[in-house]
Amino acid sequence: MKKLFAPGCALMLYKPHLAEELLNVLDREFGPCSMFDKCCRHIPALPPGTEMINVCPGCDRRYRENYTESSTVSVWELMAKSSAFPFPDHGGREMTILDACPTRDQARVHDAVRAVLKKMKVKIIEPPLTRTRSTCCGDSFYGEVPKERVQALMKKKASEMPAEEIAVYCVSCSKAMFVGSKKPRYMIDLIFNEETIPMITDPDEWHRELDRYIESHK
Repeated sequence: MKKLFAPGCALMLYKPHLAEELLNVLDREFGPCSMFDKCCRHIPALPPGTEMINVCPGCDRRYRENYTESSTVSVWELMAKSSAFPFPDHGGREMTILDACPTRDQARVHDAVRAVLKKMKVKIIEPPLTRTRSTCCGDSFYGEVPKERVQALMKKKASEMPAEEIAVYCVSCSKAMFVGSKKPRYMIDLIFNEETIPMITDPDEWHRELDRYIESHK
């Protein structure tokens, strides 16, 4: 089976060096595996039987729904099975989890993310609306309502989270939590023991960056 690692547009815009680090881990433990930098929105041709390893929840959904001759698995499902990766010890830090919209109905992803957090000694505090009952961080409404309304929804979602630190596995979710004055901890950052940084948080600027990247990776 051919295995391809799709880091997704958001991670490549955020910290491309961590995409390379993650590829090395996947190739070593679950490979052989190579990088795939085409955007999933363009439905690139894939050899039948290809397994796509995804990071982005949006990619997870599109590879499931639009690529019928291939399969997809999230990085978190693989990392949850890892016995060799040197997971950092986060010392019992309390974090709540924001489950991303595109994988709201994917218990396999929810379970895997929590298993990885436990490997890193993170104390999980579940929010009232979690897993299949999770609600949007606000970003999915971008383009449908005015930017100010998107930002208000982001702040509302952040206010519902019971811990200051929020484990997220979507870059856009992390930006929403920054807008809401919380402390997002992006899962890729957590496993490589890096800080999660805001970079672009304005919804207009962020989506322009995404659109440019998507258009250039057909």
